[in-house]
Order: sequence, then C-alpha cells, then structure tokens
Amino acid sequence: MSEKIKEVHANLPRTFDRTDEPWYHYLTIDIIWKVLGYTLFHPWTSWILVLCLRAQLTPYEALEMKISMAWALAMSTIGVFNIISERVAYGRAREVDLSEEVIVITGGVEGLGGLLAETYGMRSANVAVLDTKEISNEEGEEKGILYYKCDVSDAKQVEAVAAEIVEDLGVPTILINNAGIVHSKSILDSTAEDVENVFRTNTLSHFNTLRTFLPHMLREGRGTIVTVSSVLGSLGAANLSSYAASKAALLALHHSLRAELAQHQDGKEIKTILVTPGQMSTRMFADVKTPSNFLAPIVAPVDVAKDILRLVEQGESGEVAVPLYSQYIGILGVLPVGVQTLVRRWSGVDTAIVKAGLVQNEKSE
Repeated sequence: MSEKIKEVHANLPRTFDRTDEPWYHYLTIDIIWKVLGYTLFHPWTSWILVLCLRAQLTPYEALEMKISMAWALAMSTIGVFNIISERVAYGRAREVDLSEEVIVITGGVEGLGGLLAETYGMRSANVAVLDTKEISNEEGEEKGILYYKCDVSDAKQVEAVAAEIVEDLGVPTILINNAGIVHSKSILDSTAEDVENVFRTNTLSHFNTLRTFLPHMLREGRGTIVTVSSVLGSLGAANLSSYAASKAALLALHHSLRAELAQHQDGKEIKTILVTPGQMSTRMFADVKTPSNFLAPIVAPVDVAKDILRLVEQGESGEVAVPLYSQYIGILGVLPVGVQTLVRRWSGVDTAIVKAGLVQNEKSE
C-alpha cells in the first residue's frame, strides 16, 4: 500500500475570503508608479526610444529626437545619482550565504514575522523565532524553524534564549526586530501599565535584542539588523498614541544605531534596514478601512516581506516603505499646518480606529 500523503494546511491571505472585486479595485497608484519605473522613467527604456527614432532615420536636429535624447540623459543622470547616493549612505553590499547565517526573528509566529520565518524555513536557513506564543516541536520541525518562548521585553529572557540559540544554531548574524502589540485607547483612557506594556514590547525589546545579539555580529564582522517600525511613527493617530509613539522611537533608534555602527571599527559590514509600512492586512488592524484604495491601498505582508528578503539576501542596507505614500510621508511635515490638517481630515487617520470599532480593544501581532 502506498504511504499516506501528508496534509499541509495553508493559511491563505485574507483576500481569498472576500468576494471578487471589480478590476479597478486592484488599480492603485503603486502599480502605475511601478510600471512607469520600468518604462518611461527607466534609463534603458528611454535610450531605446532614441535608438528606435534613429532606426527610422530621424535626424538629430528633429524636435522629437532632441526631446527623447534630453529625457534619456535626464533619466540616466538621476539613475547614476541614486546609485552614488546609496553607495555613499550604505557602502558596499556584504556577502550573504543563507547556509552560513543564523536568523533571529522576534514576533515570528504570526503576521509579517511569521511569513518571513516560514519563508526562510522553507529555504532550509537557520531560523530562530522568539515569541510569547508557544509552538510545538513537531510544528517547528515541519516548518524548519526553531521556536523559543521568550518575552523580548525582558532582557534576562533574551539573554538566556540567546545562549540557547548559539548552542543550537550558531552565532546569530541576522536580527529581524518585528515583535509588536497595540493598545487602541485614547491617552486619557490609557493606564500607565498599558503604555509601559506597549513601549516594553515595541521599543525596549529592540534595545534588549541589540545589546544581546549585536556583540556577536561585531565579533563576526558581519550582520544585518532589520527594524520594523510603522508609517504611524511619522504621523501619529488618535486612539493609537502609545503605539505611534513607540514606533516613532524606533525611527530615532535606527538612525542612532547607524551612526554608532559607522563609528565602530568592526561595524562596517553590519547592514541596517528600516521598515516603515502603511496599513497591512494583518490581524492587528484587520477591520480598519483605508480612505482610498487607489492612493492608500492596504498592503499584503508578502509585499513587505519580499522587499525585506531582497535587501537581506543582497547584503544591503536600505529602507522598505510601502505603499508609495509611506515613502513620501515626510513631505507632509513641511506643508503649511492648514494643509496638514486638511490632509489628515481627508485621510481619516484620526477616525479610522473609532469607525472600525477597535477602541478599547487590544490585539497583538
């Protein structure tokens, strides 16, 4: 008799649970911008247009030839400038071989962290997940992941688990700080314990993991540190004060970390990645509605994960900000205050939690 086939249960994205949307629901400014980036705004494509005109024997003095050459030259100049700018900011990429790396992911049971952990697990990488949720050894073996029950807000627990990871897998070289919780309460309704709990999990945990794992990376002379913040760290939002403030602190922490690594003699080969996504389709903000699916689409965790995976495996530093508006959210701060007020009012950022009925509720990711 043939051996019974093992059943693997898949957790499908939330979009599979919804009714089919009209085609224009999936048309967003992010898709348009991406297409333009590979066509009109791409240096190679711009020069192909010039070559096509020459193939038609268009003279150099013709207006269309002058315009196409000027455009191609401008796109090439911008492209070269961006390459030089990133090299100045981040330096050369480091060599990454997943078989020789040990990846530590906090909050890696569900959501974005869970997706990253399972992706690396399927690729037979050395993955250690730190989470307060317990996962059986059998499930861990199926996924190719070692799960450690650990409250990353407790420095002693992190240190104890780090010793186990070094013994089980080796010296950690990639740290993805992803753990996070939210208390959707107003400032007046929040207790001291609520605020402290959010900051301990969302912010202080990063200090705990950095103090524990960064020395290993410095001794190895290589490493990658991923800091998962949020676009709300730059915006703030009503009824999300503790969450937004804890994520804002991570922005400053990331820049401070980069500055200290630049001054450390063994920190040149340690790369840093800042992740500031917009609203993701995870359980944390599952019922929150976006004001415009075209301008501010809800991001699937896979869209964030693939950019993180790309930077980590290319050995590069950088920033992951999706959807498109999250890349330019800093511009809002330089606009006149009246315009800022109108944008916030239109976006619904300060009323979204109330409309979703999430005030006073607590969810974790």
